[in-house]
Amino acid sequence: MYVEFLGISRERAGVAELELEAETLGQLMVALERRFPALAELIDADRLRSSFRANLNGDQFISDPRPGSGPATAC
Repeated sequence: MYVEFLGISRERAGVAELELEAETLGQLMVALERRFPALAELIDADRLRSSFRANLNGDQFISDPRPGSGPATAC
């Protein structure tokens, strides 16, 4: 998945963008937390904390990390 960081997440990750192997939003969150420990405060297990959202292809904001839960599986 292609990831572009904005605002606080960009500051914490120290990069503007990257690509990681993940099939779901949940897998992506786990991979991001491992790669960027400074993001741990923004991630709760396999999902973003409630004050943050992910954007899928610039079309839709998503937060459900589970496969089969709609657009998150299309990534």
